[in-house]
Amino acid sequence: MLSLFALRLVCGMSLMWAGMPRREVTSGFFRIQMLVALGLSVLAALTFSPLGVPEDAARVALLPAWAGRGSCILLAGLCFLGSVMWTLERRGAGEAFVFAVAAVSTAVLLLAGIPWPSDAARFAIFHALSELATACVLGAAVTGMLLGHWYLTAPTMSIAPLGRLNQFLAASVSARLVLSAIGLVVAWPSLAGRSDWLLWVSLRWAAGIVGPLILSAMVWRILKYRHTQSATGVLFAATILVFLGELTASLLSVEVAREIGVPL
Repeated sequence: MLSLFALRLVCGMSLMWAGMPRREVTSGFFRIQMLVALGLSVLAALTFSPLGVPEDAARVALLPAWAGRGSCILLAGLCFLGSVMWTLERRGAGEAFVFAVAAVSTAVLLLAGIPWPSDAARFAIFHALSELATACVLGAAVTGMLLGHWYLTAPTMSIAPLGRLNQFLAASVSARLVLSAIGLVVAWPSLAGRSDWLLWVSLRWAAGIVGPLILSAMVWRILKYRHTQSATGVLFAATILVFLGELTASLLSVEVAREIGVPL
C-alpha cells in the first residue's frame, strides 16, 4: 500500500507540473519538486508490491514486482536528471523531464494498480479512472500547497499558477466524488449489513471529498484578494484532509475489492 501511495503522489504531482503554466514559475520550484518526486520514487522502489497488497493471489497486477521496482528506479533517475536540468536553468530540458516523469509514473501506476486477470478485471477501466483521479487529487493538493509556500521566496510571482492548481484540485475532487459514488453504489449490498463500515465511509467522504471541495472554494475566494499566504494555509489543511480521505479509501478498497472488485 505504501508503494502504491507513493506512486500516486509522484504521478499526480507530475501531472500537475505538466498542466500548470510553468513559464510563470521560477526554476527553483521545479528543482525541489523533482527532488521530492525522487524521494518518493526511491520509497516506491524499496517497498514495491503490485496493487499495494503483497502476496494477494486473488488479484494479480499487470506489472510484476521485478519490473515495477525497475520502473521505479528508472523514475527516480528521471527525477534526478530533471532536478539537474532545473538547477542549471535549462528550462527546455527540464520541461522534457516533466513530461517524461508524468508518462512513466502514470504507466507504472496503472499497470501496478489494476487487477488482471480476476473477477475484478471487468472493472479495469473503472480502476484506471479511479487511480488517475486519486493521483490528481493528491498531486493537486500537495503541489498547490508547496507552490503556495514558494511565494515566500518569490513574492512577485504571478498567482495564476496557484489559481490553476486550485482549479485542478476542485476538478479532481469532483471526478473522485463521481467515481466514489459509483463504487459505493456497487459496494453497498456488501456493506449494508456491517455497522462498522458506515463510520469509515463517512470519514472517507467527509475528509477526502466534501472537505477538500469546501476548502478549494475558500482558496478561490481568497485568491481574488491575492492573499497567497492565507490560501497556502487553507491548502495545507486540504492536503491533510486529502491524505486522510485517500488513505481511508485505500483501506476500504483493500477489503471491499476482495468481495466485489471495485475501489472506493
